[in-house]
Amino acid sequence: MSFSRKILDWYEEHKRPLPWRQTSDPYKIWLSEILLQQTRVAQGLPYYEKFITHFPTVYDLARADEETVLKLWQGLGYYSRARNLHATARTIAEDYEGRFPDNHRDLMRLKGIGDYTASAIASISFGRPEPVVDGNVYRVLARYFGVELAIDSPKGVKYFKELAREVMDMEHIRDYNQGLMEFGALHCKPKNPECETCPLNNSCHALQKGQVSTLPVKGNKTRVRERFLNYLFVRDPLNRTLFRKREGRGIWQNLYEFPFVEADREIEKAALQKEVAISIGDFRVKDLVRINNNKIIHKLSHQHLHVNFWMVPVDRELPEGIPVGSLKEYPVPVLIADFIEKYLVNSNALENA
Repeated sequence: MSFSRKILDWYEEHKRPLPWRQTSDPYKIWLSEILLQQTRVAQGLPYYEKFITHFPTVYDLARADEETVLKLWQGLGYYSRARNLHATARTIAEDYEGRFPDNHRDLMRLKGIGDYTASAIASISFGRPEPVVDGNVYRVLARYFGVELAIDSPKGVKYFKELAREVMDMEHIRDYNQGLMEFGALHCKPKNPECETCPLNNSCHALQKGQVSTLPVKGNKTRVRERFLNYLFVRDPLNRTLFRKREGRGIWQNLYEFPFVEADREIEKAALQKEVAISIGDFRVKDLVRINNNKIIHKLSHQHLHVNFWMVPVDRELPEGIPVGSLKEYPVPVLIADFIEKYLVNSNALENA
């Protein structure tokens, strides 16, 4: 029995009843693929259901304002995906009369759609014989065929794409592509793969050669930048605070956050107080009180943020202040959302500070 036939048989028996598998609607397939990038299915599923409820069609998503989209996306991270999602919905609605392109080449022209996503939409929605290669597929192919090329190298990317095309089942491409990704996610897992019950174990190179734990090979290691941020929860006598929208490029673009002071290491209270006056303007600060008892470390793919939140009471009204009670209405990074939930909603910490 061929590699592809075994994958199809396994998928038929083990596939999860996920909502985007009950349809070939390209809008829903596209939405699921964008939401699940860098995201586990268990985490992404509630977001998919939430987006479908708020935006049943691509026209509904196109008509939404960006802040609404970002607020619904809150907690998923990689917010450029949300902005690209919104931009592409508008392109489809305005330039394509609500219809998604039905081929890989034209799908690739849309913002936020790369080779993998274009292949997934083309094959799952339109039955095009396009191979998909995501992290799960890299792992299955590398182990089964014993490929030791780095999956993040140009040579490796090209080789795996060609290999995936060579072994795919063109007649059942929709189920085959979904089956191969599902097999990597549930069976041929990064850690503790289920090799003993694997339908491919008699011919798996990695299993025969003892290379299951070393394949696939990754080349470049991401350099992590350490940053030290001191967020300022400025509060005036009217219980208003400063909340600012991040402008320009970079992480959390167009999301809201408190003003902050960044340092090259942990900063003492006395040194921070000198910086606060510069950050918030001409206000007399009574005192600074650190709100979190323990240091917060927020890990992103390329950055580790060492974070403290500080209470900054000021002596007069903030002209640009907003009510503290309205903070939950704004789209924010999960770091800020957690702070608001813990210290402004479910805790008396601020009142006791």
